[in-house]
Amino acid sequence: MLLGFLRPAPLPPRLQALKQTSLFGNLSPLELRIVGDLLHERRYLAEEIIFDEGEEGQALYLIQSGRVSISRAHGGQREVVTELGPGSFFGDLALLDNAPRNAQARALDGCELAVFFRDDFLGLMQTDAVIGYKISLALARHIGQRLRDWMAGVAQYEAL
Repeated sequence: MLLGFLRPAPLPPRLQALKQTSLFGNLSPLELRIVGDLLHERRYLAEEIIFDEGEEGQALYLIQSGRVSISRAHGGQREVVTELGPGSFFGDLALLDNAPRNAQARALDGCELAVFFRDDFLGLMQTDAVIGYKISLALARHIGQRLRDWMAGVAQYEAL
């Protein structure tokens, strides 16, 4: 076809995975590329702690592969709140403030995470308000749904 060159280039697998998440699903391909450049890849071994309860929150984590356990200290023991897999994200409140984490995140098996640091998010909001707005709205909807679930007594993981 002669007009084939007008089709946008397909998204790389990493950005396609981002597009499937509720946090970045409403971004255009160009916006995904901009956000993708801000994400930092991290790999964790099985049983490695990603962040600990009480640490200052500095980033949101998106699971690309593997599984992560979220747990809290309770009565001298660790109580698992939830287990998350690919496409899930956690630590989202850290984009909004630097309050201490109220849970621990630990890799259950080897995993690869995309990390979105608060400073990068705040910089994005200053340089591209539309992308910042879209992510903020998705984040607010996610947090709002967690609150509604909590009010309805639906089991969920707590804010990290």
